[in-house]
Amino acid sequence: MPSERAIAPSGLETKFLAIDPDAVREGARIEGYASVFDRPDDSGDEVAPGAFAASLARKGLGVKLLWQHDPAQPIGVWETLAEDERGLYARGRLLTELRQGAEAAALLRAGAIDGLSIGYRTLRAVKAPNGGRRLVEIDLWEVSLVTFPMLPEARAVATGPEARADAEARALADALREARGLLG
Repeated sequence: MPSERAIAPSGLETKFLAIDPDAVREGARIEGYASVFDRPDDSGDEVAPGAFAASLARKGLGVKLLWQHDPAQPIGVWETLAEDERGLYARGRLLTELRQGAEAAALLRAGAIDGLSIGYRTLRAVKAPNGGRRLVEIDLWEVSLVTFPMLPEARAVATGPEARADAEARALADALREARGLLG
């Protein structure tokens, strides 16, 4: 299914990124890249290094953690949002006391959902060599957990006993399926 850039009536845009199914850390913590620099997404847009700097300086951790870009469904809080050499790194905590936060944590652990997506307004863009846009300055509003990511190179990692047990169970099941295929 092709991903696309979405623009709400307010002018707020969204971009989708994939995260690793083991993205939930101990205590329902999640971390990964909400955006990866210089990588064209499925719509042809790419984000330039430094594009988030001014927005992060203004908003800091005021950027929301939402479920599927729904402003009525905050599901956690971001504890770290920072640009590094790779992209926009995000680390946060899902609020498992909320029904949707607990469901999101379970879906991430099971590998049923694997995306991060940014909600933003483009402040400055130039034409990219591939014909899309090169986003030079972005006003970041939110980073959501989503079903369909637009930029699959961005991944999150999980640690903690529950996430490791889920990952080990999936690896064992995969190995058994592969062994059955060799035998039969």
